[in-house]
Amino acid sequence: MPRFLAALASGLLFGLGLTVSGMINPAKVLGFLDLAGAWDPSLAFVMAAAIPVAAAGFAVARHRPAPLCAPAFSGPARTGVDSRLVIGAMLFGIGWGLVGYCPGPAVASLAFGGWQAAVFVAAMLAGMGAFRVLDRATTPRPRAA
Repeated sequence: MPRFLAALASGLLFGLGLTVSGMINPAKVLGFLDLAGAWDPSLAFVMAAAIPVAAAGFAVARHRPAPLCAPAFSGPARTGVDSRLVIGAMLFGIGWGLVGYCPGPAVASLAFGGWQAAVFVAAMLAGMGAFRVLDRATTPRPRAA
């Protein structure tokens, strides 16, 4: 239960931060991405403020043997750059640039009942499901001896 409550509190704090910073407003995000037009630099300030906070968190974590609500820290399974990472990053960037949502802000936007966020989240979940099915179908399985 403490792990669930920590995850819930973290998610609510993250969603609040996204809301306060304006990241849940696709027009603001698209304005930030429009470098050649009416560029809105305000999200750069959000990033600039978030980086030292995250750095402080990583510095504290580096000196701890384990997280508060888990037996050990877990890192990424893969650390190299491969075609899956590059293609995924490109798809993420294209989607973000087209509609102004990425997964976190889209989920936080659901709290305000906008149909656009609901459509985006539904499409995102469908895409995640399609990837999982395709990945299982195309990933070679180890053969039993």
